[in-house]
Amino acid sequence: MTESNEIEALKASFRGALSTADTLAALTENVMALDPAAGISREVLDELGRVTLAHVVSSQALRGLIESMRRRRDHGSETLIDQ
Repeated sequence: MTESNEIEALKASFRGALSTADTLAALTENVMALDPAAGISREVLDELGRVTLAHVVSSQALRGLIESMRRRRDHGSETLIDQ
């Protein structure tokens, strides 16, 4: 992967992680308003599960890309140039 493609992939992956973080943050009021004495509905659990899974996947994809970029640089490939 050329550096410009790698950087664009990093940006896209970062945007994906930020997007899922925003979606997770949007649930803050609902989660904080939950009554500990009351039950939690299946719908709320499903929504939390869906949103947190999306965030985990996007964050792990970003981490994986960062790790592959590190490995590439550790092996002397940091001199890659655009062609």
